[in-house]
Amino acid sequence: MTRCTQPGCSGTIVDGYCDVCGMAATSTPAPVAAVGAVGVAGGGAGASSPASAATHASSPASSPTALPRAATAGGAVIPEGGPCGQPGCSGRIDAGYCDVCGTPASQGSAPVVVSGAPRPTSTAGPDGSSPVAGIGPELSTRSAASSSIASAALGSRRARETGSVATRRLGGSQRLRAARLGGGITTVKPAPEIDASKALLASPSVPENKRFCPKCGEPVGRGRDGKPGRTTGFCAKCRHPFSFDPKLKAGDLVAGQYEVAGCLAHGGLGWVYLARDKNVSDRWVVLKGLLNSADPDALAAAIAEQRFLAQVSHPSIVEIYNFVTHDDAGYIVMEYVGGTSLKSILKQRMQHAGKYDPLPVDQALAYILEILPAFQYLHDLGLVYCDFKPDNIIQVGDEVKLIDLGGVRRADDEDSAIFGTVGYQAPEVADLGTSIASDIYTIGRTLVVLTMEFRGYQSTYLNTLPAQGSSPVFERYDSFYRLVAKACAPNRDDRFVSADEMRSQMVGVLREVVAIDRGSGAATTTVSSLLFDVPTPGIDDDDWHNLPALRRDPHDPQTGWLHTVTGTPSERLAILQKAPASSAEVLLDIARTSLDAGKRDLAESAAAKLLAADPWEWRAVWIQGLAALERGDARAAQAFFNAVYGQVPGELAPKLALAHACEKAGDDAVAENLYVACARTDATYVPMASFGLARIRAARKDIDGAVAAYRLVPPSSSAYRTARAGLAELLTRANRGLPDLAEALRTLDDTSLSARRRAEVTTDIYREALATVEKSGAKPDLRLGEHGATTTGLRVGLESSLRELARWTPDLDARVALVDEANTIRPWSLW
Repeated sequence: MTRCTQPGCSGTIVDGYCDVCGMAATSTPAPVAAVGAVGVAGGGAGASSPASAATHASSPASSPTALPRAATAGGAVIPEGGPCGQPGCSGRIDAGYCDVCGTPASQGSAPVVVSGAPRPTSTAGPDGSSPVAGIGPELSTRSAASSSIASAALGSRRARETGSVATRRLGGSQRLRAARLGGGITTVKPAPEIDASKALLASPSVPENKRFCPKCGEPVGRGRDGKPGRTTGFCAKCRHPFSFDPKLKAGDLVAGQYEVAGCLAHGGLGWVYLARDKNVSDRWVVLKGLLNSADPDALAAAIAEQRFLAQVSHPSIVEIYNFVTHDDAGYIVMEYVGGTSLKSILKQRMQHAGKYDPLPVDQALAYILEILPAFQYLHDLGLVYCDFKPDNIIQVGDEVKLIDLGGVRRADDEDSAIFGTVGYQAPEVADLGTSIASDIYTIGRTLVVLTMEFRGYQSTYLNTLPAQGSSPVFERYDSFYRLVAKACAPNRDDRFVSADEMRSQMVGVLREVVAIDRGSGAATTTVSSLLFDVPTPGIDDDDWHNLPALRRDPHDPQTGWLHTVTGTPSERLAILQKAPASSAEVLLDIARTSLDAGKRDLAESAAAKLLAADPWEWRAVWIQGLAALERGDARAAQAFFNAVYGQVPGELAPKLALAHACEKAGDDAVAENLYVACARTDATYVPMASFGLARIRAARKDIDGAVAAYRLVPPSSSAYRTARAGLAELLTRANRGLPDLAEALRTLDDTSLSARRRAEVTTDIYREALATVEKSGAKPDLRLGEHGATTTGLRVGLESSLRELARWTPDLDARVALVDEANTIRPWSLW
């Protein structure tokens, strides 16, 4: 076994690819000792209901992977100009600190973790590894999870509590319909294509523990007294016939066109066969049972009812070729997909590891992201898939396909049978039928099964999710937990309204997951949002006005008119109140403009109108959060922004706003967690997040952490000079010694400080430096600006800074006092 050479990756090279990051082997890696599998196998996929649809056969095992481990290095001092010791960081040591991530040269890769008070020096990650140091600690404790704080009522909860006239969700934002982004966020190892002839079962049989009556679901065909069970017979409860023997054998010609080669798998409707299409170049096809019936009329009606599936055409959906009959049985003829199902990948990982080994969260998200456009396509056609689970998504190379359309039905179909699988099917299906929302539910449940050992998902947690605190995956990836919690909400109106909406949020969650796994360093890429503008940090970096603003919905009927409204806040508000027609965007503009004009009550009134009409309107709750910050109610702001975060878990703006509110409320651990997530994910969020991190760390006397936070802001940022000013003032206040004071003075050369404030800080630096030298002795080799670190040199520097400060001081008495002090401090000279 050999180790991956990618920076910060702990994976090993298997078949030419890393089993963690998926990157190809590009250089001679260092050998790593093999580790034997431990533990007991368990936690396999649960059983399907009798009506569960069958799938294609699955391919051989692929190499198991694990959550990326954080790489740590020793704490040796890195020489000036040397490469940073942080994994994946390309910076170099400049004046004792990395010029990219800000880590001190003496710190190397030593981890520092904060999870409230008292603060431990280190903690283990979910895989037993140490966290990575860098822009911030890995706050993975439950107390630091943002979901632990209060959340404002939204959606069905708000409708229930307020008695709103809107009790059903009727639609969602059209902006998210086209939010389909490409890959490139993470990598997944390609899966080899499986030769059809090698996928055949040598001895097709159904294990006794998987034999159920196709009508009532009772166990049938079970052995007794040491004798094997019957493979054909009648159900003891409902007397319906059953048969687990293949109806077709190799060589049979179905419909005069399809020559059977053998069996691929068994599902709820019987065996799935592999055959060659003798009319189309002997291509491989799959025959899947449609209906077993001795009634020709019923069979013809069933086939006619399902023919709409042949009109389905999407690159990520298996193609339906034909519907045929043979010996009083109906079959769907579909494309053969020679890949590996996600269920098979999970099973193979478990066999290799000797215990349940779920997919890394980023890889699971990547799979589902690729298949969601197929769901949107079906939903746009008025169809629902019904029975999604890991069995029904196949990976071929670097593509995925949705297979097994046997359960697909029209959304308005109230009569035909509903196919589903216990543990995945939405709880309302039995009473309300299937819908887009029930498909979203199956997607959310599939994500959970793929990423954790979901014990009890078919029993204890049949209709719920485990608590966040009980799952290391949920604790580590807070946004991922919010994503699946919304997808699997008990009330279907609280779920995502479309596959596109879910996908747009999932992209954001994936970016955060990858940022967390990569560890140290600030984001260098910008992520475009359809819902929020970018933050606008100014001189006052602690102002809520700098938080991202809501983007206007281009589909709102009044958006065009709103672009014509200009002027001061008071002037705009007067125009808005005379809008030609009311709409959601008009009310939102009135609310935000009212806040800018200092009329908080009017803003809250507009938000209340929006929520009265639509309890799911999270943008109104965003306005309520801003209003709460304006009136100084940080706890209320927390609840509002937390609710918004739950509705759009892939957006960074609610996390930044929630971090701001948590910082104001004194929940520093939660705030720091959120600031770190923002800083690691999007370059435009780095300034505000780093300023917040610096404030929190400085308040707890973590000067190194605060310095590293300020250094995250790159020179290309408009907030760079503001960050430099904060760094200079921090080093001056902390006064940890002459080197820090010298750096503070150097930093002042490129800051946004006014001339007076710069003179004040310079004076403070020289005062602190002089006091230090008088107490501890001179250091002639060290210089502060133009002056050596001696009593005489620092007196000259202090005199000069006092005179400069006096020049910028408007008050005459204060100016005279400064000049007098300068005259007093100047060193004696002999003429």
